Amino acid sequence: MSQTETFESISLANHFLIAMPAMTDPNFSRTLTFICEHNAEGALGVIINRPLDINLGTLFERVNLPLVPGENQEKYRDLPVFFGGPVQTDRGFVLHRPVGSWQSTLNVSPDIGLTSSRDILQAMNDDGTPEEVLVTLGYAGWAAGQIEWELSQNAWLTVAADPGIIFGLPPEERLPAAMQLLGVDFANLSEVAGHA
Repeated sequence: MSQTETFESISLANHFLIAMPAMTDPNFSRTLTFICEHNAEGALGVIINRPLDINLGTLFERVNLPLVPGENQEKYRDLPVFFGGPVQTDRGFVLHRPVGSWQSTLNVSPDIGLTSSRDILQAMNDDGTPEEVLVTLGYAGWAAGQIEWELSQNAWLTVAADPGIIFGLPPEERLPAAMQLLGVDFANLSEVAGHA
C-alpha cells in the first residue's frame, strides 16, 4: 500500500486535534481543533477553545440581523464568538447540532454540521434552532498531506471527538477534557509524543 492510499483511508473528520506543547505557531498554541472534513485534498477544522472579545449579540448586529428581544435573544446573545482559525477570518462558521438543513452545510457526523450560510443565523433569531451552536470567525485549513506530515512531526495528538466537550463545557475546560479522553494531563505532557 502506498503512502497516499494510507492517507486516503484514514479520515480525522469528527476528531479533535490537540496542539502539542511544542507548537510554536501562535494561531494554534494550546488549541483544541475540531476536524470537520479530511480527505485526499486536505483538511478543514475549527478551533473551539479560543473565544474572541465579541459575543453573538454583537456579531448579529454587525451582519445587520439584530437578535429579536425574547427567549432566543437570551439564549444566544452572550455566547462568545471563537477564533476558528487563520483562514477567512472575516467569515462566520456555525458548528451545530442537530445537523438540520441549511443552504451551505458540511455534515461532519450524523448529528453535527458546519454551516457557513446566513440562513442558519436567521433561524437562530427566528425560532432558536439549531439547539446547540458554536460560532467562529475563520477556520483552519490544511493542504493535501499537510496534516499527516504535521502528525508525523508530533505537532498534534488526535482523539475521537466528544460533542459534550464542544457544546457542554466552557471554553477553558475543553482542552483539558479532550486530553482526559486520552488519559493524559496537559500539564504533564512532554514535547515528544509517546512520553506523556
